Amino acid sequence: MKLLWVKAGGFLPLDTGGKIRSYNIVRELARSHSVTVFTFYPEQEPDRNPEMEHVVDAAICRPIRVPGTRSPREMFRYAATFLSRQPFAFLKYCRPEIRAAVRNVVTAGAFDAIICDFLLPGGVIPWDMTIPKILFTHNVEALIWRRHYDNTANLLWKAVFWREWRTTERMETSYIRLSDHVVTVSDVDRQMFAQQIPSERITTIPTGVDTQVFCARGRSQVPHSLVFAGSMDWMPNEDGILFFLQQVFPSIQMAVPEVTLKIVGRHPSLRLQETARRYSNVALTGCVDDVRPHLDEAEVFIVPLRVGSGTRLKIFEAMAMEKAIVSTSLGAEGLPVTHGENILIEDEPASFAAAVIQLLNDSSLRRSLELAGRNLVQSRYSWESVASQFVNAIERVVSRGPLACEQAKQTSYNKSR
Repeated sequence: MKLLWVKAGGFLPLDTGGKIRSYNIVRELARSHSVTVFTFYPEQEPDRNPEMEHVVDAAICRPIRVPGTRSPREMFRYAATFLSRQPFAFLKYCRPEIRAAVRNVVTAGAFDAIICDFLLPGGVIPWDMTIPKILFTHNVEALIWRRHYDNTANLLWKAVFWREWRTTERMETSYIRLSDHVVTVSDVDRQMFAQQIPSERITTIPTGVDTQVFCARGRSQVPHSLVFAGSMDWMPNEDGILFFLQQVFPSIQMAVPEVTLKIVGRHPSLRLQETARRYSNVALTGCVDDVRPHLDEAEVFIVPLRVGSGTRLKIFEAMAMEKAIVSTSLGAEGLPVTHGENILIEDEPASFAAAVIQLLNDSSLRRSLELAGRNLVQSRYSWESVASQFVNAIERVVSRGPLACEQAKQTSYNKSR
């Protein structure tokens, strides 16, 4: 097959869960199919995205000049577009010139299918062209904004989150219905989208992990050490670690005074930096070249998320590295994990703290969870297997042909009216 993969945010460096998931699936697809990637993203120096030419048949990279995240200029632009019916990210990135460029590539390419990677590129996909289109949803994006709205008490942020929730929900519904097929990363997400379109137009493909890259490396663990890993410029990660520092960590400190916490991830906000400075035993690394040494030395991996959707790749990577994990229910949402068998799942601050304390003090329980988690991901969730399932989903759509795809969408639309 000849495929066009459209992605916002770039592929490289592999510093977010979404990039890691997309890169590994694209890499596997390109081993047996012709893949062209079109990606648009904020200008960066150095720009590694052109390296995708070594992975796929063709890589079309379009850096965009945009205001810095939460900069005064971005805040001004947000205020100026507050009454728009589009999410701010769409207004920021889905520009007419990008839309025209994608259309030109599709017109000239004779592709068998277009993969829209995440919801955001839906703003530049030529939905009117009769070519099968697959929407690859890593999350239920509107749900993330709704959870932000539910978890904040600040009235200004509540207004912002409400706007993004409602505008994103509108876009998400539209693109789901326009797509010929939707790929989700969990059955939880699948059930939500099945409220909009027939379930036969949805395929769930699990998250994968490279167990050759992510594995225990024999490094000695630092006694009583915790680690959290994730891009700190992704709001659910920041919310989760602030929740942990403010409501969970003090209880752990009282029970285990020598405990340490390392927060590994790019672009920690000023708010997080100020909060972390209150603790002498909390370290912020910022961006790192390789997260594995930081995971390797920790006794316990924490996932205290209260906001998000999709599945957390970080959990599978930590399992592959034989880490004992404590997560919230939402942090582990959509993953085939079992509390007490290969992970501990707690939602309340006191019970989350108690679970961490138990693991820090019980090496045999830690080792049991470490081995069970490694066995789970090694036996069932390689990227090769994940990509094979993705190919099967694309082939089913392509084999129906554009006319049959359009008729199926029209039928489901009529039933929903």
